[in-house]
Amino acid sequence: MPSTYTANAGIELPANGEQSATWGNTVNDNMNIIDRLTNGVGAITLSGTTHTLTTSDGTVSDGHYNVLVLGGSPSGTNTITVAPNDGQHVYIVTNSSGQTAIFTQGSGGNVTVLNGGSKVIYCDGAGSGAAVVDVTAVLELTQLILGGTLVTSTGAELNILDGVTASTTELNILDGVTASTTELNILDGVTSTAAELNILDGVTASTTELNILDGVTASTSELNILDGVTSTASELNILNGVTASTAELNILDGVTATAAELNYVDGVTSAIQAQLDALTAATASAVPAGAVNSFAMSAVPTGWLSCNGSLVSRTTYSGLFSAVGTTYGAGDGSTTFALPDLRGEFIRGFDDGRGVDSGRTFGSAQSWAIENIVGTFTDIRVRLNTIFTATGAFTGSTGAVSGDNGSGGAATANFAFDASNVVNTASETRPRNIALLYCIKT
Repeated sequence: MPSTYTANAGIELPANGEQSATWGNTVNDNMNIIDRLTNGVGAITLSGTTHTLTTSDGTVSDGHYNVLVLGGSPSGTNTITVAPNDGQHVYIVTNSSGQTAIFTQGSGGNVTVLNGGSKVIYCDGAGSGAAVVDVTAVLELTQLILGGTLVTSTGAELNILDGVTASTTELNILDGVTASTTELNILDGVTSTAAELNILDGVTASTTELNILDGVTASTSELNILDGVTSTASELNILNGVTASTAELNILDGVTATAAELNYVDGVTSAIQAQLDALTAATASAVPAGAVNSFAMSAVPTGWLSCNGSLVSRTTYSGLFSAVGTTYGAGDGSTTFALPDLRGEFIRGFDDGRGVDSGRTFGSAQSWAIENIVGTFTDIRVRLNTIFTATGAFTGSTGAVSGDNGSGGAATANFAFDASNVVNTASETRPRNIALLYCIKT
């Protein structure tokens, strides 16, 4: 019967009656394996970006070492695969390879050991799904000794330092401090320097009250200006968060404004000029490029162009060109385009399929016109010696005598139509109007 091997360390187990006269070799190999498992420190030379840490059956191998000292010259982060994936191992790892090392055994979790770092890890040997676990990731310690000194702080107290970026010099300000925990807790959240804190020698104020003075460089004389101030906390809190300099605050020296007048800015949380600028920008953006408006002044306002049919740059007024294109003229065909010419024009809504102004294209001009007025007079006769009269836009007169009625003849009547007899007339048809300046938004 052949030998078998232990599942994790690969120690050979000879079968009964086997290896006559060779037992010594097998025992020696097993003892060397056990020695590595218990005391062995192995130098593992890494190269490239991968390495296999193998545990061989019946013979010493790198996977048997208790302590792994990573070295070599890997070209980047090196992934170390523990083989076979069904072996359970505990390793103490020290990484001196110059690169990050990642231990893996299967599809389960991996452990990363940074260059210069050390960890205790174990491999669970779960086959294809095997995982490597960092034992040192979560350590529950009853006592902690740093540099020969027993740390007596609790975890909660040490967590206060979580995220602290203070330098050694800044922390040394506390060197020799004999204050109690309660007294130090008054400083919780304070960012003042030692010099600023020394101003408070003997002060019994709370943390919140002290934080009002954060960054104050005033002397005792300057602070004494507040001596006798009767303002309430609510009234003083109006200044909470004010970043004005002494010179800026001195502008208020002698101000006679009433509380009601100052309260006009109550609730303002940002720079007034910034708010006005934002309002101006919002108002400007509310009118899109291409919008046409009429103005009761002769000067073209900023951000607009006169609707005078002129040619303008497609680049300078790219927003307007994107909006209207070459609807009112292509300009030179490449660098300019035409503005609509609304001088002396009335604007009419685009028909857009309604049928009131059929056949029009968007942006097209239309000449003046009136709806045609037609009518006829036929075979009109009047009695001789009759005085002919006409009113309104009509005029009339008696024409030649006709002798065809057998009763002394009749006269023909002549008619004329002139609207100027009753209404204002001109060389065009128009309603009452007032001349304003049409401009287009750029």
